[in-house]
Amino acid sequence: MKISTKGRYAIRLLVDLAEHQENGYVSLKDIAARQEISKKYLEQIVVILNRPGILRTSHGQNGGYRLAKPANQYTVGEILRITEGGIAPVACLEDEINHCGRAKNCATLPIWTELYRIISEYLDSVTIQDILDKQQENYEYDFMI
Repeated sequence: MKISTKGRYAIRLLVDLAEHQENGYVSLKDIAARQEISKKYLEQIVVILNRPGILRTSHGQNGGYRLAKPANQYTVGEILRITEGGIAPVACLEDEINHCGRAKNCATLPIWTELYRIISEYLDSVTIQDILDKQQENYEYDFMI
């Protein structure tokens, strides 16, 4: 499984919004500059995240984006499922019911099922707030004398 730039940048976008939430709505221009991501690409990601109500939008002079819920209520797994279309390591596990005709006789299916379980449990245990907290913790230890 390989996470695309869309999924990775979506996580960075949400962490940036969480970090600057106290400033109200945050412009994509500001996020693009801080994250070194093209504003055009962020616009595409915002469309994907707006559909399930992850973001709140405000138009006008002080417009921009903000998280619809607190950062601790968004998991990395949830965001990757939205942006990547799923996180299953093999195609036969993408749907809730495995439609593969070989599923009952597949010697490798238990490996992929367990891998999927481990990946899902881990990604669903990490929130946007966890990432932000870890980032701020790293900043505290990153100083020069």
